Amino acid sequence: MARHILIAEDDTNILISIEFLLSNAGYRVTTADNGARAWSALQTQVCDLVVLDVMLPVIDGLELCRRIRAADNLNATKILMLSARGRDSEIATGLELGADAYMTKPFGTREFLESVARLLEPA
Repeated sequence: MARHILIAEDDTNILISIEFLLSNAGYRVTTADNGARAWSALQTQVCDLVVLDVMLPVIDGLELCRRIRAADNLNATKILMLSARGRDSEIATGLELGADAYMTKPFGTREFLESVARLLEPA
């Protein structure tokens, strides 16, 4: 069965691009354009990975990361944070909150798909 990925991204162009990439790579994809919709999706679906934009409306990516890590039923879910902010302190904050990886925008297609595959490798 295909791995399930939730993309939480409010920039429509980026969301569509990532959805296209992941679907073409054989993943099952769900999308959300704000943090509240992403959180709601996680209450009803098991996702192997959440691709999480830091700057989301309603519930931001950092708070969503906190919630995912605090939820017992989501502890196996991997988190790849995306942000236009690439300062070391911002990356450190995302990783401290429980993100498994952090990528800064813009990023390369190959680099992104390799990160996703690495995160979804069996332990």
